[in-house]
Amino acid sequence: MIPNAFDYVKAGSIEEAIQLMQESDGEGKFLAGGHSLVPLMKFRLTNPGKLIDISSLQELKGIRLEGNRLIVGALTTHKQLYSDALVKENIAVLADTARTIGDMQIRNRGTIGGNLAHADSAADLPGVALALEALLEVQGEDGKEVIDIDGFFLGPLVTALPETSVLTSISFLIPPSHTQSVYLKYAHPASGYAVAGVCAIAGVGDDGRIDFARIGINGVADVAYRATSVEQALLGELPTVETIQKAAALAAEEGEIGHDLFASEQYRRNLAAVYTERALSRVLL
Repeated sequence: MIPNAFDYVKAGSIEEAIQLMQESDGEGKFLAGGHSLVPLMKFRLTNPGKLIDISSLQELKGIRLEGNRLIVGALTTHKQLYSDALVKENIAVLADTARTIGDMQIRNRGTIGGNLAHADSAADLPGVALALEALLEVQGEDGKEVIDIDGFFLGPLVTALPETSVLTSISFLIPPSHTQSVYLKYAHPASGYAVAGVCAIAGVGDDGRIDFARIGINGVADVAYRATSVEQALLGELPTVETIQKAAALAAEEGEIGHDLFASEQYRRNLAAVYTERALSRVLL
């Protein structure tokens, strides 16, 4: 399919990109890897009048440690994410998840910032970002601000990112050293997108009871969400099969569960519980 006609310009800096977006009068879109935006344009689900290419901005790339957080530039590709030694050493689940995204072409060109800003609940990274308590730094006409991932996803393909702002980096909490983490998903057989995806991070304290639990879920609802009911049901409990089953049964409590021709609401609710139980069993038993 062929998109509508559009203008194209390559930004030389973040400031220039913001200015170009302001001048576009609401008709502009930022272009990074293009693997989320271009398909929508081809299907004519979005018709920007101008593409502002930010893919060469070096200040939006790179991975570094700051205290107990891992800072990832928004233009970091999925391949760079799962190949980076800092990511693999400090947040292995982030690297493991990036390795499962799409195919080789998508992993080579698609970016973490574009993935999160696209806000597709069936994508894999949003659930992991929620479990890792991500903070998103954005830069706009009024300077820089930080948006908590908990308030970032507003609806399908809708985020709290201001229209003329650039997502510059994502900061992920490094889980405590005694925890284990995993991301499991039931993938749609045709697209590979998550019908249900669960990121579980949990650990047991010196007293033998669960003292840390973070659960992020994507695919089953209109937006990815953090399953706080599951977390609360785990904390302070012994890591037993019964504890995990009771907590996992609450996996669909927070989200507005979706449905389509492939999977009904009831089916997605069941998948959320099943995959949460599997993920928690992997990290706690």
